[in-house]
This record gives sequence, structure tokens and C-alpha cells, in this order.
Amino acid sequence: MRGRITIAPGVSLWREKFSPLEQKALLDEVLALLEEAPLYRPVMPNTAQPFSVEESNFGKLGWVADRNGYRYQPTHPVTGKVWPAIPKALLALWAGINEGPEPECCLVNLYRVGAKMGLHQDRDEKDTSAAVIGVSLGDEALFRIGGVVRGGKTQSVTLASGDVIAFGATARLAYHGIDRVRPGTSRLLPQGGRLSLTLRRVARQVTG
Repeated sequence: MRGRITIAPGVSLWREKFSPLEQKALLDEVLALLEEAPLYRPVMPNTAQPFSVEESNFGKLGWVADRNGYRYQPTHPVTGKVWPAIPKALLALWAGINEGPEPECCLVNLYRVGAKMGLHQDRDEKDTSAAVIGVSLGDEALFRIGGVVRGGKTQSVTLASGDVIAFGATARLAYHGIDRVRPGTSRLLPQGGRLSLTLRRVARQVTG
């Protein structure tokens, strides 16, 4: 795909993959879908400590966290309604990067001032053959990614509005996180902050 920058083995970055007009159109669609599946604040298993980010999901399955653990489920944990469909622009993006079936989950994270995400692996999925794809909208964020073993060497890259990052193959289970968001670096979101849209394939496909 044109414009790809290789950050590390299995890790690719596209700067402003979504143009300013495309960002605005995608944001408008995301905000409308969040009226159906409102943002909420998950809590950590066992401790019930709230996340610093607010979350929602689009797609057949949504990733949730509560005192019982981490899992995927077809309904919103607060409203009980099924998640709305993934926007077509994101499905087109997925098809240009990953072969095979469409993603089942688009995790939506809203980072307000002070929010961050510690280093973690995306390992609650049964299918890890497809790359995880992240789309940034709004304020810049400092993204950190390492290897598949906790405590190894990491590197950081700034993600700006419209940027797309993907990690798959040997980097599919790499530890990654958001160190901080830089307030005021974008005017895209009406009240500021950053939206992260993360596309994942969840279930293994049965063939033959």
C-alpha cells in the first residue's frame, strides 16, 4: 500500500491515510454510532479500578472489561443492545491491509486530558493471523510498541489525526500502549481529545 512506513518488523505506519475531509466524515459517522452505543468507562478485573479511557465498540463483537475479566461479547454492557456495524470506510481500510474475512470488532477508545493506556498485548482473540489496525482521530498521541516479551526494548512514534498503524505477523502479539496524548494538537473533535479506532479479527475461521 502506498505511503507505508515500516517502523519495525511487522509494524507499518501510514501518515494521514485519511485526509482532513475523510477524517471529518469518519468522525461524524463515529459520533452518530456512539449515540447508539454510548461511551462508558470499563474497570479492571479484580480491583474494579476504572480505566482512564472511555470505550465503546462497533461490529459483531465488542471487547469489554469488568471485574470478571476481559472478553468479547455481542452486546453493550450498559445498554444491553447489539453493537452498531463497523463503518464502511474502516472495512475498506481493513481490506487494503489484511486478506481474508472482515474484522468482527472495532474498539473505540476516547482519550481525554490525562488518559493513557499501559503496555499490553491484544491476546483475547482466537484468530491472531490478521494484523491489528489502529486509526487515530484528533489530538496527537505518543504510541509505544515493543516485542512479544514484557520488559524488552520499546520504541515510540507520534500518531497524528488521520494516521493508521498496523501490527501483524511477528508483531501481532507485541506489547503496545499510549504514553500520553498531547492536548490542543488537533481541532477535529468538538471538545478536544483523541479517538482511537482499533480493528481486530476475533474468531478463527473454519475452512474446508
